[in-house]
Amino acid sequence: MQLNDIIADAQDQDRGRDFDLVDPVTGKPIGISLRIAGPDSATQARARLQMVDDLAEMADETGRVSAAMREKARINSLARCVLGWDVKEDGEPVPFNHANVVRFLRAATWVQAQVDAFASDRAAFRGQS
Repeated sequence: MQLNDIIADAQDQDRGRDFDLVDPVTGKPIGISLRIAGPDSATQARARLQMVDDLAEMADETGRVSAAMREKARINSLARCVLGWDVKEDGEPVPFNHANVVRFLRAATWVQAQVDAFASDRAAFRGQS
């Protein structure tokens, strides 16, 4: 592998990969698909930097950030890694925007766990997009 291969891989990860959410009990797809940026993408790098800025803004006068605020920053950061989706609510497509992605991620911890695991899985981002 050469430097240009590493750079090309990171750029490819910015295009993201589709990920099908599965039922946490049966492991069967539930009909929700998300496009997620890879762990070495500029998108995820920006999300991490923004999380640090968010945490700094959330700090109180002693520099303390509450657990609730840290969790809010974590979910916001994870939401920034989602590039698109196919999500329906009451049979209608849910508009893709940051607020809706945050709402979606907050729906259940198993949703967050699956999205986070895929977003950090370099093997999932190898090969064609």
